This record gives sequence, structure tokens and C-alpha cells, in this order.
Amino acid sequence: MSFKYPLATTTWDEKEIAAMHRVIDSGMFTMGSHVKAFEEQFAAFTGSKYAIMVNSGSSANLIMIAALFYSQNPAYQLKRGDEVIVPAVSWSTTYYPLYQYGLKLKFVDIDLETLNLDLEQLESAITENTRAILAVNLLGNPNDFKRIQQITKGKNILLLEDNCESMGATFEGKQAGTFGLMGTYSSFFSHHISTMEGGLVVTDDEELYQIMLSLRAHGWTRNLPKHNLVCSEKSDDPFEESFRFVLPGYNLRPLELSGAIGLYQVEKLPSLVKARRENAKLLQTTLSDHPDIMIQKEIGESSWFGFSLVIRPGSQWTRKTLIERLNTLGFECRPIVAGNFAKNEVVKYFDATVHGQLKNAEHIDQHGLFIGNHHYKIDEAIHTLCAI
Repeated sequence: MSFKYPLATTTWDEKEIAAMHRVIDSGMFTMGSHVKAFEEQFAAFTGSKYAIMVNSGSSANLIMIAALFYSQNPAYQLKRGDEVIVPAVSWSTTYYPLYQYGLKLKFVDIDLETLNLDLEQLESAITENTRAILAVNLLGNPNDFKRIQQITKGKNILLLEDNCESMGATFEGKQAGTFGLMGTYSSFFSHHISTMEGGLVVTDDEELYQIMLSLRAHGWTRNLPKHNLVCSEKSDDPFEESFRFVLPGYNLRPLELSGAIGLYQVEKLPSLVKARRENAKLLQTTLSDHPDIMIQKEIGESSWFGFSLVIRPGSQWTRKTLIERLNTLGFECRPIVAGNFAKNEVVKYFDATVHGQLKNAEHIDQHGLFIGNHHYKIDEAIHTLCAI
């Protein structure tokens, strides 16, 4: 079905197409100089020391969690059975690496207005067993990291960020994804920038960065510097080092095509986010006081991945009717990420608990949806939406 107002549209132009042709002409398709240059450029954009590109945002979450199992820094090490607090609303691959590494998940409710962690619930969920918080910045909206840092001050708790939906968002002038020890990003087609498939992890910690370099490519030493923090020192004989494995890794390498595209996409990123924010200003002006529909309350400066529409508690509206009206007018709609993830059948495999009640997560699961935002003006779409 074709929609007049789709969820996502391409951000490519002739520069990305030409970049792909140059890579094709070179005959070098696996990760190489373009991926490395994109990593350096993305790290500079976020203000991070290191960025590592992988083949998806899902893989970025996987490699971020995995790295903590191989760090030699006692302050960072995780072990099986450690408790990690997560919001009840996010995408599946926020949670899967935690399960795959034997961690204990504790689901916490979200705030109905911001759609991020309910910070009062977060504070009450923390116990002496809590080892990490994986904060998710939902639909472009940063968490209130100042408050989170106050909550965790003096506690031995790691802060990690799943920022896959919020590239380019800021809180108090700092890029979302850089408040924790590590933060992840996605460059999938429907996200703020697109590299076909792709994801990144940023960090300021050199050891974690080098661990991820090894984990990304089979757990071998090939991509590590001669003197490194993973295997200490590499042989000067490249043949000996060709297939030396030191960590139980994966093949999460991105394509060189994706790196070449990314170089032009990250140059565009500030203007792409600016346009999304301009669209959001119009939405806020026209819908902020709607009697039946809630829109997302902005924390910091959101990069507005999409526009959530949540039916207010007590309204007579139903989501089914709202979807029908939106579809009739040409809007493509989706649930708010995966809704209340704690109710999914897959959770039976997790070692997981629920803190308190997930009433807000359940409300958006039953009464929420989101529509697309874009890197160009969508005044017509917003005025059409308000006419409903």
C-alpha cells in the first residue's frame, strides 16, 4: 500500500550514489578506508574519542554489552546474573543482548509524556543488586540525564545508552548517546541518516573500543594496534597474526559501501535534524493542547525521529478508529516501537522481573501510535493531521 505521508523517505542524493560507484569501481567491498573515515567523522560529530561501525544498530547493542564481559577494568565488568534496569518500551534488540549474555532484566515503566524512563520508578527500582541501567532515548527524545546522574551518584551502576532512534538529539548541549559509558546508534534506512544497513557505538574508553574492534571481526587480533589493551602485543609477522583469535567474537563488519555513504550522510546530519525540529515546532504549536491526543513532551532538544500520538486516558477515542482515519488521509502508522515489550511471548526465555506496574507502557501499547517525520517541510501533513 502506498501512503501519501510515509514513515520514512530517502536522504540520499547524487553524492551517495557517486560514492557507491567509486567503491564498486575499486573492487573493495568489505570494510576499509571509507568505514574508518566515517568512524572518525562520526566520533567527531558526537564529541567522542572513539566510534566503531557495525552492520546494524542491533549489532551495536550486542557488541556494547559483549565488551563489558571482557574488560579488565573492575569498574566496568559485567557477569552473568547481574541486574540491568531497562524501560518497558523499546525495540527487541535493546533486550536480546542482555538475555544472550545471561543478564537479569528488570523492566521499569515509562513516563506517559516523554515516553522515556519514568525517573521516579527508576529510582525506586534500584537496589544493591543493580549493576547497570540501559537508558533508551525514544523517538528522538533524550532522557533527563541530569536527573539520572543524580539518582545513580555514589552507586556502582553503569549507565549505557540505546540511542538508535535519537541520533543528533542533545541534552544541555551534549549529544545523546554520550552520557553513558557507551552509546549506540542506528543508520538504518528509516533513521536520521542511512547507510543501507549500519550502526555505531561510541565511547571514550580505549580498552572497550579495542575489545569491540576484536569482537566485530571474529575475535581476532588483525584490526588491533601492535600494542593494545586486549592481547598486550601482536607479533611482527602478519602471517602469524592473520588468524589469531583472542575473544569469542562475531562477524559484524559493515560494508565499505556503507562507510562511503556515511561520510556524506553525517555531513548532512545537522541540517537533517534542523528540518525535523522545524516540523516538530509546527506540530507542537497545533497539537500541544489537544483534548484527546497527547504528543511527546520534549526533553532537551529532540531530533524527532517520528511523531507519537497517544490517546489521553479517559478519552472516548479508540486507536482503531484513529488508525482508520489516518490511513484514509494517507498516513502510514506504526505502534510506538514495540509497545509494552514485557508482555511479548519471547520474554519467557528471559531472566526478567517487572518493577511495580507498567501502566503507562500498557497504555501506549493499547492507545498509542506514531507517524513519520522527515528532513523536509511537511506542513501539509501536519495541517491535515490537525484537521482530524
